[in-house]
Amino acid sequence: MNNLRRKLLVLSLLVMFLAGCSGQSHRAVKSVKLPDPSQADQNGRLVLSLAGEVSILNPILSTDTTSSAVEGTIFTGLITFNENLEPVPDLATSWSVSKDGKVWTFKLRRDVKWHDGVPFTADDVVFTFNSILDPKVNSVRRGDYIIDGRPIVFKAVDKYTVKAVLPKPFAPFLTRSGMSIIPKHILKGKDINTAAFNRKPIGTGPFKFKEWVTGDYLTVVRNPGYYLGKPRLAEIIYKIIPDENATLVALEAGEIDSAGIPPKDYKRMKSMAGVNVFEYDNLVYTYLGFNLGNPKFKDKRVRQALAYATDKKQLVSLLFKGLASPAYAPSAPISWAYTNEVAKYHYDPAKAKALLKEAGAQDLEFTILTNQGNKEREKAAVILQQQFKKVGVKVNVRVMEWSALLKIVNAPTGPKDFDAVLMGWSLGLDPDAYSIWHSSQYPKGFNFIDYHNPEVDRLLEKGRLTMDKEKRKQVYAKLWQIIASDQPYLFLWYPKSVVGVSERVGGLSKPSPAGLMLHLEKVFVTK
Repeated sequence: MNNLRRKLLVLSLLVMFLAGCSGQSHRAVKSVKLPDPSQADQNGRLVLSLAGEVSILNPILSTDTTSSAVEGTIFTGLITFNENLEPVPDLATSWSVSKDGKVWTFKLRRDVKWHDGVPFTADDVVFTFNSILDPKVNSVRRGDYIIDGRPIVFKAVDKYTVKAVLPKPFAPFLTRSGMSIIPKHILKGKDINTAAFNRKPIGTGPFKFKEWVTGDYLTVVRNPGYYLGKPRLAEIIYKIIPDENATLVALEAGEIDSAGIPPKDYKRMKSMAGVNVFEYDNLVYTYLGFNLGNPKFKDKRVRQALAYATDKKQLVSLLFKGLASPAYAPSAPISWAYTNEVAKYHYDPAKAKALLKEAGAQDLEFTILTNQGNKEREKAAVILQQQFKKVGVKVNVRVMEWSALLKIVNAPTGPKDFDAVLMGWSLGLDPDAYSIWHSSQYPKGFNFIDYHNPEVDRLLEKGRLTMDKEKRKQVYAKLWQIIASDQPYLFLWYPKSVVGVSERVGGLSKPSPAGLMLHLEKVFVTK
């Protein structure tokens, strides 16, 4: 919920709470009782939860939403997005682009300081993007700044002006320019992959890092010199609670101030005193990803058979009670680039058996990995296990601690040690999915399943270079159709964000994919 600008700007690796699904309008699902701003506690402490251990606190290295949630309080980027998902200035005051679309110029704020008091300048911006582009730095975002094999060149024109020179016009560039900036004066000349900074970060955001107790909690405190105004909260504590039921109990007990609400508790929480419930759509989907480097899944007919063996309507009905819808494509219905014209593979056990026989895979057996604490995913793995059994496929389920699962899927070399993973993507505002699907993004990118389709590669490259929105939409429609046909993922569901927030919390944004705490400096709590 609190990924802030990072949630909007980058692809993040695992969604840890219920998140959006359909194209319905955003709405609060119960009468909301907001606190009086005049009663704000100037020494107030907001307590939030994390569904797993933070992996690292360096935005150019992290790959998971748990880390991103905390990073969003500490770091900021050149731009951010408002509640209507429109780009607005952040560290930059303005930007312009040349007529040929290849030169972008950003004018920077002159009143920004790093948390240690050192002034922020154009050199920090150039250093950040050059670090991402450095092959020695373990950043999965390198592909976001390379166009047709050539890197974007970032230059400091003067102390407060940055120029980005692109090899070609690049449609996602403005969104990509929102990447959080890291400090040159601290990290220059150091091994960014192992720097002490990654556990004790210094940023330009509304809150400063204070303390990280592994496996327990992490604390950030008010940055009184924040350039958008002194935050109303004195501090935020993130408690690590790797179980969604335990998280909800903590909200009910007043131990934390916000929690995702599981479908089974939806009606009860809507009527609970002291808690506001918000429901909104989001750019998210959940999937079962097959390791295509594993011989078991190389034959497309096997993957298609498993799609036919999946009763998605039953799955969604059992798990979500109307708070999700079946997914069929690697996009979300609220995305402007979404298309419903893709292969659906509706439930057909007979067809599944026939395809398995045709592929010589009647004795197929594999293991599904998923993350501990997400009850919907744990239950989904068991339901899939039962559904696949009906077509003669034996499935084992292994529920893992979050960081352990990340180590497997993020292993820097292939082949990777898993059969299939049940996970989710939180998508960026731009439909560019190069880092997930392009063959060059294995093994060190987000394409950890080793998917390789030359036509998909071509369309991903074309989508990035097509500036006309309607033409881009056509490119992505074809792209989603090919991927849906290949079934490298078994697309499962689009979940809806349902979030409970203590009535003592005010200054929230309107419910939207941007989250409820988009303007974190405005959030407050009452005594």
